[in-house]
Amino acid sequence: MTTSETVTYPSAISSRRTRIYVTVGYCAAFIALGLATAALGPTLTDLANNTRATLSQISYGFTATALGYLLGSFLGGRLYDRRSGNPVMGTMLLLIALSMALIPLVRVLWLLIGLLLLLGMFEGALDVGGNTLLVWLHGEKVGPYMNALHFFFGIGAFLSPVVVAWTLAASGGIARAYWILALLIVPVAVAMLRLPSPSSSAETPAVPYAPPAPAVRRTSALLVVLIAIFFFLYVGSETSFGGWIATYAKAADLGDATTAAYLTSVFWGALTLGRLLSIPLAARLRPRTLLLGDLLGCLLSVLVVIAWPDVLAALWIGTFGAGFSMASIFPTMISFAGRHMATTGKTTAWFFVGGSSGGMLIPWLIGQWFESTGPQVTVFIVLASLLLNLAMFSVIIRFVQKPVAAN
Repeated sequence: MTTSETVTYPSAISSRRTRIYVTVGYCAAFIALGLATAALGPTLTDLANNTRATLSQISYGFTATALGYLLGSFLGGRLYDRRSGNPVMGTMLLLIALSMALIPLVRVLWLLIGLLLLLGMFEGALDVGGNTLLVWLHGEKVGPYMNALHFFFGIGAFLSPVVVAWTLAASGGIARAYWILALLIVPVAVAMLRLPSPSSSAETPAVPYAPPAPAVRRTSALLVVLIAIFFFLYVGSETSFGGWIATYAKAADLGDATTAAYLTSVFWGALTLGRLLSIPLAARLRPRTLLLGDLLGCLLSVLVVIAWPDVLAALWIGTFGAGFSMASIFPTMISFAGRHMATTGKTTAWFFVGGSSGGMLIPWLIGQWFESTGPQVTVFIVLASLLLNLAMFSVIIRFVQKPVAAN
């Protein structure tokens, strides 16, 4: 027996039209998630000014958001196994909107850090829910839908810095930007509260249940750990690049605040385009093939920025390439995991715990060294993380190909 088993997840939603409505709802929720996630990077300097903090101090905002993401993922995974999923997602969206509206009003650093912690919790719970419920809804055919889901996250992440840039150009402040983003999220939350929820595969088994052998259980647990480490490195790289690239551009004298915001938008826009193109590719190529190409593209893009640190064109090219190459890594690895183990809210939560930990630690490291070492520390830390990511991917591929001896 090997670990490469295909598991089917039948949903309690039998109507094709209803499935479409629910899928569209998840995509809209991920647009909202992208709007919230990408707002911090281009407003980092302004938030530091609001709270009279240094860049080193405000970088704890990334840590707080990621820690909240970790907690929200861990708790949310168990919540979706016990409650109807869509009302939970709708509630998280309302809480995200409220947090976004409050962020620009906070003038005390520790209060802002606490609010970002809560925002991260709500985002983490929403993210776990969308990924888990989509698998329950579409089962083994989830691959293209998963890439589409994360494509719509990219749309939100692309639009968010654009809204920030427009409002900065118009008024010079970030409060209006955060309030516009919050208002855009509210209608999606209301819609999610009204949609029916798919059921867990545990509630509607496709085949008679047979307890797995101890060796298989141990192997599945180890695979969860390996994939969680993969997400630790990948999410850390994505969060660091997307979150710090605007500050990097300004510190390296490669653009002003508006240009830096548009640079962030290019990163998320390239990620969105990559996810759009990955939808048909996910239906034709093996996940491992997509993942290898993505990781190599990421490395090449970061090397372009490192090789020509004073050339603005190299920064634009490297930023676009990094976003485009990172596009399908997360959804493809989720689909890959679904091919080799049963996906539940609990297992998905562990993936997000790994990702949140990376999103918490790696951008924080950049913040601690940014002012003392210089802006180049950003791309060098991202490069190191991506190299380790490629090594971990190799370990995972070898692991799933290794036969498991049943007792």
